[in-house]
Amino acid sequence: MFEVKNYSGSKEKDYQLLLKQLEAIVMDESDTIANLSNASALLNQFLSEVNWVGFYIWKEEEAELVLGPFQGLPACNRIKSGRGVCGTSFEKQETLRVEDVNQFPGHIACDAASQSEIVVPIIKDGKGFGVLDIDSPITNRFDEEDQTYLEQFVEILKKYI
Repeated sequence: MFEVKNYSGSKEKDYQLLLKQLEAIVMDESDTIANLSNASALLNQFLSEVNWVGFYIWKEEEAELVLGPFQGLPACNRIKSGRGVCGTSFEKQETLRVEDVNQFPGHIACDAASQSEIVVPIIKDGKGFGVLDIDSPITNRFDEEDQTYLEQFVEILKKYI
């Protein structure tokens, strides 16, 4: 059984503990859906002031990102490459930190409560696998430190998906 440790140190130390917990939870599992599910649950437990944490997985045959494991309210099922924050991050293969989603051209509002967002693309073996998407009900929730550690989170995770 996996035991979640409490986060109470500095943001940097808490993220370092999160990365160790991720490695422990996915290292002995080879199923992609199981690992993505536990990763979304772990992030949802770790991050404060978020209302949605999850993954969209690229389906080449459909040329769309399709909803994967997540924590939060029901979400958009499919997103085309280049649409919204998720589709744009996937197409550009770069992390997008959006301080105010209402100012992002073409933002897809799956949850009206979301005000800011960070999306980290998952590139595996040189190909787009999908994205990690995290929404917050407050503006400017995600900073450079969040981005750095969430990108490291994805780097660990992609070894097990």
